Amino acid sequence: MPATPPSLFPPIQPIRHGMLAVDELHTIYWEEVGNPNGIPVLFLHGGPGAGLSPQHRRFFDPNAYRVILFDQRGAGKSTPLGEWRNNTTQLLIDDIERLRAMFGISQWLVFGGSWGSTLALAYGQAHPERCLGFVLRGIFLCTKAEVDWFINGVKWFYPELYEEFVAPIPAAERGDLLKAYAERLLCDDPAVYWPAARAWSRFEGRRVFLLPQPEEASSDALDLGVGRLESHYMLHGAFLDEDQLVRDIGRIAHLPATIVQGRYDVICPPLSAWRLHQAWPGAKLHMIPDGGHGALETGIARALVSATEQFKRHGRFD
Repeated sequence: MPATPPSLFPPIQPIRHGMLAVDELHTIYWEEVGNPNGIPVLFLHGGPGAGLSPQHRRFFDPNAYRVILFDQRGAGKSTPLGEWRNNTTQLLIDDIERLRAMFGISQWLVFGGSWGSTLALAYGQAHPERCLGFVLRGIFLCTKAEVDWFINGVKWFYPELYEEFVAPIPAAERGDLLKAYAERLLCDDPAVYWPAARAWSRFEGRRVFLLPQPEEASSDALDLGVGRLESHYMLHGAFLDEDQLVRDIGRIAHLPATIVQGRYDVICPPLSAWRLHQAWPGAKLHMIPDGGHGALETGIARALVSATEQFKRHGRFD
């Protein structure tokens, strides 16, 4: 992870946090940060399966915002970790609505990056009346072309990572790497799914930032959550119709939005942000010239904080 950008607000602790059982299988972790009387904002983490970080609280002025964050099903502190059963986009949307009702919020700003942008758009299109606007980063629409890029296309930039990713898979299965990895990740044998989870997480994690970062110790929670849930959601096209999020943009086109996209993002390439903006010309598109995929890269973090500050002052984006 890069050094913390100077544009972020100081570290802050939740004013309260807890667990919410959303069905007989899943219990999700939630936290509330900032001013209980402030502008409500929902933070949606990426992955799916990546979970929350304390840094995620720092994109918002704690004196102005009431920030609700949660670990989605199978991610972070939610239980069971890495559980893909009873885990769909529609169920995550239901969880968001349950949290909104629990906190007594009628409308909120929706903030999400990477998979969080996917979920933000899907939630907004399902419940436009509950949204004040959107701050979106590293756009992922979960189309077939984007999934193929994530798995295969990136070899044009990171051939060494791709070779490492492919190596554990027998040659006969390499024609469909997503299926091959999903079969391993979603099985019940730890001796099979743990190596696959670590390989998947490493394949993604080493291309998040534009500039190389020091290698960090692997996190079992991150590896299992990301490996299992990303493969599960990609295998099912995020449980959406192909290009549904662009097709249905008219449901939220009247709401203010800003899109922050790293020019050199090789996980969620800029074409998706461009396509979204073409369908939603009222949204502000900020292409960060020295940015990759990471929310904490300096230019991207600065643009995200600028967006929340603009909304704080004006209820819209410049």
